[in-house]
Amino acid sequence: MKKWTVNNCDERLAAEFADKCDIGLLALKLLTARGCATYEQVVDYFRSDELEDPFVLSDMQAAVDTVNAAIDGGEKICIYGDYDCDGITATYILYTYLQSMSADVIYHINERAQGYGMNIEVVRELKEKGVGLIITVDNGISAVDEAAEAEKLGMKLVITDHHTPPDVLPVAAAIVNPHKSGCPSFYKELAGVGVALKLCAALDGGSYDMVVEQYADIAAIGTVGDLVPITGENRTLVRKGLLYLANTEKPGLLKLMELSAVDKENISSGSLAFQICPRINAAGRFASPIKALETLLTDDDESAQALAAELCELNETRKNTEQEIFKEIKDYINADPSVLNDRVLVLAGKGWHHGVIGIVSSKVLECYDKPNIIISIDEDGSARGSARSFKGFNIHDCIESASAVLEKFGGHECAGGLSVMESNIEAFRKAVREYADKQENMPAAATECDMKLTAADLTVENIRELEKLRPFGVGNPTPVFYMPGCKVNSIIPLKNGKYTKLMVSYEGGTYEALDFSNSPDMLFFREGASVDLAVNIDINQFNGRESVSIKVKDMKPAGLDPDKYLAAKDAYEKLARGITLPVNYIKKMCPSRKEMVYIYKYLQNTGEISLDDLYMRLANPVFNFCKLRLIADVFCEAGLAGLDPSTQRVKLIPATGKADLEATATMQKLEALLK
Repeated sequence: MKKWTVNNCDERLAAEFADKCDIGLLALKLLTARGCATYEQVVDYFRSDELEDPFVLSDMQAAVDTVNAAIDGGEKICIYGDYDCDGITATYILYTYLQSMSADVIYHINERAQGYGMNIEVVRELKEKGVGLIITVDNGISAVDEAAEAEKLGMKLVITDHHTPPDVLPVAAAIVNPHKSGCPSFYKELAGVGVALKLCAALDGGSYDMVVEQYADIAAIGTVGDLVPITGENRTLVRKGLLYLANTEKPGLLKLMELSAVDKENISSGSLAFQICPRINAAGRFASPIKALETLLTDDDESAQALAAELCELNETRKNTEQEIFKEIKDYINADPSVLNDRVLVLAGKGWHHGVIGIVSSKVLECYDKPNIIISIDEDGSARGSARSFKGFNIHDCIESASAVLEKFGGHECAGGLSVMESNIEAFRKAVREYADKQENMPAAATECDMKLTAADLTVENIRELEKLRPFGVGNPTPVFYMPGCKVNSIIPLKNGKYTKLMVSYEGGTYEALDFSNSPDMLFFREGASVDLAVNIDINQFNGRESVSIKVKDMKPAGLDPDKYLAAKDAYEKLARGITLPVNYIKKMCPSRKEMVYIYKYLQNTGEISLDDLYMRLANPVFNFCKLRLIADVFCEAGLAGLDPSTQRVKLIPATGKADLEATATMQKLEALLK
């Protein structure tokens, strides 16, 4: 169970805004819940056709002069890109634009094994190929040594990047980066592909007309793929790009969309995030990023079909590899259940594919609601790790606290990476545990709701107005609404019981809510129960009729306070880690025989169930989660139940004789702590 947060909208302010514009009230209420406090902020949000003059970016004029001089002088130019979706799309845009200017241009993208950013050996190879100018896209801001080598070899360098600059900048003819100190540009959150597109606009005299028409589709893919905020200029690029994608004539992109089952009539930022971008990234993870670039570059339908099909196959390989690693992680947890008691999970395995451990880390975060670091150990004893966290717990600071045993590390609040020797992994795990244990109030993963819905909000007309807030993505997420106290009238299985349709009563109305995460038998409630729902809302179209579509994102018993659950869970884990707790805590969590008998009989009638669902079904203040978890331990130790650590599902097993619950290790430990 996650922590729940619900923001408040300002209905009075939204009504004032509604008098001044043609935006629907629900959309305006949502904007106030997201922080729009003035009408000017609303206007800024919808000012979606404007891109700032590209020459406002520092060094843009110098970059244009350097590139034009190289073209006029017949110099060979190399576009040096990164191997992810952002770098590949940025390389495509700048490479094809310079081709259209009749430049002598080639490209280079590192293979993943070569690592991120410029490589000195590659710089030397480019010199041997006769390159006189290197233009980086989506990298280069930290390439101090590589830039010095290029200068020594007599090569010019133009850096276009969007990553945070280091204290010491590389030597270059121009460094175009919105985050560069002193850069006067207003919008700072561009992806690398956005910076590359702005360079093309500057080379075109400062006009965006041609470059947007030619490249907005590709820029949208790179922007969504890099997980930068879909706000400001990024929102402009993605919005325009989605329009052009629906009518793109690029053969490779057309085939990729077709094979990815993208609905061109309803293409969205989600189509890019979940269908297109993963396939482009799969090339760099499991083959070569050049495969993805060639797919975008090809003008031949036959080649487009073959290349797009290969990207889809690589994506299947990626998914299978993730599943294999995740299965190994579950096996790891089942072999040593104590790892789940740590506030930050540190899980290591031999030969896990470096290209997907970041994705696996995200899945572990979603499954176990805990910050985690997934480490892949190579045959030579070196290891690389990828970390993910949620807002409130800075995983970079956590990793930095263990820097003494690391080779290198980097990242930010919610994601990070590191290199460590296998021999230091246990020391690293210990340091991470110590850092996390020092946090007085450990943050928790949260279900974040934008605002509470009213029955008046739930109309097709109101929901249609939300379309004006698209495209959704990082920084402008798909709205999540709060519907408290819904009475469940009926539970209907869908897709042979795989999914669930709920008919619920809410504020005098009856609504259909679809749950694509749970089958009916996995629900913690039965018909007649009252539940709080966190939902996405949309418009369903069927046989020419439109209706309100509600999709369940999360749910809990009506009125249940997740904070109490989280506090009790944390107390159990502290107890398991040997941390001393106050005696009054122990008294509250220590189960009586009567309580254990009650839970035993409850499990007899319920069958296998997750501990979270058991807690929510009981919804009983007597059974705090810590007490419930300890009862499960007692039953397992007494041979009365089995618990799958990786799924936290418990079930009774046939008893072979009378069990002495008081003699179990857990009850003996609690008794000792109470003395």
